[in-house]
Amino acid sequence: MSNTPETEAPRRRTFAIISHPDAGKTTLTEHLLLAGGSIRAAGQVRARGENRRTRSDWMKIEKERGISVSSSVMTFEHDGKMFNLLDTPGHEDFSEDTYRTLTAADAAIMVLDAAKGIEPQTLKLFEVCRLRDIPIITFINKMDREAEDSLALLDEVASKLQLDPSPLYWPAGSGNRFRGMIELKTGLFYPFTKRDSGAEYDQGHDDPVPVDEAVAKGWLSASELTELKDNAELLEGGFKAFDEAAFLEGHMTPVIFGSALRHYGVNQLLAAIGGFAPPPKVVKVSKAGVDTVVNPIDKEVTGFVFKVQANMDPNHRDRIAMLKLTSGKFQRGMKLKVQNTGKQLSVNAPIMFFASDRELAEDAFGGDVIGIPNHGVLRVGDSLSESGTIRFAGLPNFAPEILQRVRVKDPLKAKHLKKALESLAEEGVTQLFRPSIGSDFIVGAVGQLQFEVMADRLANEYGLDCVFEPSPYAEARWLGGTAEKVEDFAGKYRAQMGSDIDDAPVFLGKSGWEINYVSERFPDVSFQRTKERG
Repeated sequence: MSNTPETEAPRRRTFAIISHPDAGKTTLTEHLLLAGGSIRAAGQVRARGENRRTRSDWMKIEKERGISVSSSVMTFEHDGKMFNLLDTPGHEDFSEDTYRTLTAADAAIMVLDAAKGIEPQTLKLFEVCRLRDIPIITFINKMDREAEDSLALLDEVASKLQLDPSPLYWPAGSGNRFRGMIELKTGLFYPFTKRDSGAEYDQGHDDPVPVDEAVAKGWLSASELTELKDNAELLEGGFKAFDEAAFLEGHMTPVIFGSALRHYGVNQLLAAIGGFAPPPKVVKVSKAGVDTVVNPIDKEVTGFVFKVQANMDPNHRDRIAMLKLTSGKFQRGMKLKVQNTGKQLSVNAPIMFFASDRELAEDAFGGDVIGIPNHGVLRVGDSLSESGTIRFAGLPNFAPEILQRVRVKDPLKAKHLKKALESLAEEGVTQLFRPSIGSDFIVGAVGQLQFEVMADRLANEYGLDCVFEPSPYAEARWLGGTAEKVEDFAGKYRAQMGSDIDDAPVFLGKSGWEINYVSERFPDVSFQRTKERG
């Protein structure tokens, strides 16, 4: 059977994982790869003498702090389907990077810590999914530790997220009393076997049996069995049965319980993604200025860049654009055109990702994510297609919440600093503003951690020792309006004008109050908090 968009696109499942930091997202990523057969032991990469480090966190600061701060992409095949897993930063300072990654996802897994329920960052990321109507599967993690009451957790999902939770499984106990879970549809009991978390996995837990046999096997006591059956009956009355249409519309979330660290519930989660998560969707685009749609099974190869990652391999100054394909059959060596610049690219070394490992991709289809090595030709938000006429809705830049001045300690390296800052701004790590008067660069970010990551990367990847200092400005706004009105305004506020990386005019305000005051005085100029890239 030949590989065509008609046969391949429906096999794709592209999903992101969202959670609060420490809910166990990176561990779950590891174990999904383990269940998918992509790695032999979780937390392990047999790379250049480093035996145990997390597969999906490759940046130096990530390894030191044990947090994910840059989204990575991992592709694996399992049970006849192709999974593209987009790992997002859990840290709130990277909400913009996460937002852009979610534009490339067709579904999301929301990971909740069983002891903490819905935390602030989960709520923020959930709102992003809601904006895009992304269907969500809920995984309640760390059931083998002391946990909140499971019914209370479901009520929290219903009240805080306005989502109908529909448990597919129900846990027997939690913490030291965690015995496993019952599959509500089949009545099968999946026993939980406590194993050392560092053990090499043999995929670890005993096979499921009908729930009444669990007592004979010694997995449940008679009273635990009664309690489990009573709860299962209660659930039938209290929660709606799983409805795939409601899930795909973003109104219902199927719920699975487990412990990622003990590789429990992970196979069931993978089965749910394969079974319920949608294949690539039809996407709205404009073609040569006319609104239309792109269907994954269309012949023309189309896609958009949702992320640019530089220096994944520190030995080579590489820049890789992550392209989410939306239609057609992409083949290595193909020529694609960038819609906004008209430049043509020959894609001779496209990459499929496996965290920091990579393989050349001979072909790829709608739903897949491929990496395109390039030297600054591709930017976040670019639309690519064979004809060069397709334009996807751009990805937003958000007005930064913190502005700082940056200078390099060695004045002879000022030119290098400019190049490095532009490169990081193109990746979307931070935003870069160049004041009209003066030579200092102003760097904008959503949170403090972004500056730390930036300083770390400037030192490690570019060899630049930099100082960040408070800037005289508190807020930045992009200016909109007719050219003459914007120019008139810029003439009156020359000292506070600047431009961003695309040379778009930016007003640098000393306070939120000042921005309100100025915007009232100049009603014909708009002061925008977001700007579309691409």
